[in-house]
Parts: sequence; structure tokens; C-alpha cells
Amino acid sequence: MASSRDRQRKLARAKLDRQMARRAAAVKRRRQVRAGVGTALILVLIVAGSAWALGAFDSEPTDNSAADEVCLWTPQNTAGNSNLKEVGEPATTGLPTTGTRPMTVTTNQGAPISVELDLATAPCAAASIAHLASQSFYDNTKCHEITAEGAVRCGDPTGTGLGGPAYSFYSENVPTGAEPSPEASPAPDAAPTYPKGTVAMISNPPGANGSQFLIFFKDFTTAEPTYPIIGRVTSGLDVVEKIGALPTVDNGSGEKVKPENDDVVIQSLTVGEPVLDPASPAEPTPTGTPSPTASTEASPNAG
Repeated sequence: MASSRDRQRKLARAKLDRQMARRAAAVKRRRQVRAGVGTALILVLIVAGSAWALGAFDSEPTDNSAADEVCLWTPQNTAGNSNLKEVGEPATTGLPTTGTRPMTVTTNQGAPISVELDLATAPCAAASIAHLASQSFYDNTKCHEITAEGAVRCGDPTGTGLGGPAYSFYSENVPTGAEPSPEASPAPDAAPTYPKGTVAMISNPPGANGSQFLIFFKDFTTAEPTYPIIGRVTSGLDVVEKIGALPTVDNGSGEKVKPENDDVVIQSLTVGEPVLDPASPAEPTPTGTPSPTASTEASPNAG
């Protein structure tokens, strides 16, 4: 019996020795792993510190170029809506945001009307008009309204005030309203909200711009402006004034704003290449825009 117990003790001892050996090996492996990780971490910190010291993590100055997304075009539902015309959408990047862009409106009322579109304050309106011009969107369309504010309204192929492209975009450059005087009229020396020669978008509802625009033939002042200014007339203002002097009749809605005898027709609308300010850095030629002779215009989905 003693011999049997001795064998059992020996076997138990041997088993315990094997367990202790395995535990010792496991502890050794853990120590080796920890040591390796620590060494690697130290190396990473050394490399990162060296890179930081050499300026590897210094951020480059942001290039405020047209490569960034500039404009957002909101698709409009054209199902069952014959007022909206599908002509694609302008680009969202690669758009010029400094300088000006020439626009020429040729009508059946005399010499061409030259406009300077402001790319700094209304880059999306300029991009939209340029795109629409490249699609001949404005060609052979009517300026269907002479507004009570003193502007000629153009850019709706349907001639109803409801037409435009199958996209819209937000207003960019709505002026500050005139401060009302105690007599509820602007001060005599106050600058008009929309000086004569101003070109502005018009939409229905306000803010959902598309293709329609106004050319003011007289000063207009208001405390609640809604028309975003996109440019100004540089020549041909006498033609705009001539159109503004045409007699008007009821357009069917109770307003006498429709030219009575003569249809005012845009025979062509073109937009030229961007003209940079002398002090501005050169910008890449925008993508998806027309050549200097391409037709152009902007049209709101509802005006």
C-alpha cells in the first residue's frame, strides 16, 4: 500500500511540475510581448516626434479655389409639370468665385444689352445662367412682364412666370432693406435698394431661383427686398428703358404688366468667359460652362 501511495504522490508531483512549467512559460511570453509592444511604442513616439519637429503635421494653407463644392442645385419634380424644362444641371465644383462674367442679351427691341455678372457675390446665379445659355434655354423667349417696381422680367420660356429649369438654387445676394423714415418713406438721400441698371433673380417662392431675372430701368427702394442681385447693365440701358416705357395690358391676373402691342423677345442670350480682377489669383476655367458665344440664362423653377 505504501508503494502505491508513493507512486500516486510522484504522479501528482509530476503533474504539478508540468502545470508550473506551463505557467512559467506563459508568464515569460507575456513579458516578451509587453516588452515588444513597449519598444514599438517608444519607436513610434520617437518617429512621430521627429516628424512633428520637421513640420510633417503642419497643415497646408487651404487653397480657396473652385475645386471646393460651391453651389447646390435642388432637383424639381417635373412629373405632370410642363412649365419646367429639363436641361441638366450646372457643375457644383470648378466654378469661378472672383471677378465678373459678361452676359449679352439681344432682343428685338434694339441694340444688345450688356451685363456684368458678379462672380464674387452671386457665383451660383452666374453658373446657372451660363449653363442655361449653353443649352440655348433663353433663345427666342419673351420678356413677359414690365413690373410695377420698374423692371423688365425675362427668362421664362412659358411666358407665364411659372416656368424654369428642372432645378433651383438658393438666393445669394439679397440686399438689406431700406430703413423706413418716420414718414414711412425712405430718406431723400438714401441709396435705392435696386439702382437703375441692376440685374436680379426673381423666383416664386422667394429663394427658389431658376432662370427668371429682372433688369431694372429705374431706381427701386423697398424695406423688404427679396430679389438677389447678380449683376448690372454696362451698356444698352436705353434699350431697357425703351422696353419699360411700352404700354401694358392686363396679363390675365388683374395686373397691367404685359406689353400691349409688341412682344419683347430675347433672340439670344450669351455668357462669356470669366474676367478676373487684376488683384485676384488666376482660377481654373470652370467645367460645364459655355464658350464665349454660348447662350445663357438662369431660370427659377417657379419664377
